[in-house]
Amino acid sequence: MPGAVTLIRSATLSSVAEYAYAASVPAGARLIFLAGACPLDEDGSTAAVGDFAGQAAKAVANLRTALADSGASLRDVVSTRVLVASARRADLVTAWEVVRDAFGDHDVPSTLLGVTVLGYDDQLVEIEAVAAVLDTEG
Repeated sequence: MPGAVTLIRSATLSSVAEYAYAASVPAGARLIFLAGACPLDEDGSTAAVGDFAGQAAKAVANLRTALADSGASLRDVVSTRVLVASARRADLVTAWEVVRDAFGDHDVPSTLLGVTVLGYDDQLVEIEAVAAVLDTEG
C-alpha cells in the first residue's frame, strides 16, 4: 500500500542537498507532529555522552519508537529538523550523516541547525519530525 508522503524534487535548485526540497500529503491524511526525539535511554539518562554520531543514532531509534507508537514509520515522515549543540560544521555533518543514512532513499525535506544548548544534561542531538499516514478510519 503506498504511503501518504510524496517527495518533491526540484530540477532548478541545487542537487547538492541530500534531501527532497519539499513534500506533500493528500487531503484526508492524518498528520503526526512528533516532539523532538532525544538521545535518552529508558531510565532518562543521556546516551552516548560526547558522541554526536552515537546520540544521533539513539535519537533516530527513539524517533522510530515514537512513530511506531503513532502507527507510522520513517517512510511516513514528511519533514525533519535536526538540532545539534555545536558551532562546528563537522559535528553537524556527523549527526546529519547518521540521520540521512537512517532514512535511506526516503530523503525527506530537512533542516540542519547548530544550536547553543539542548534541554537535557550532555545532550548534543535532537530530531523533530512531522509524519503523515493515510486515514483508514474514515
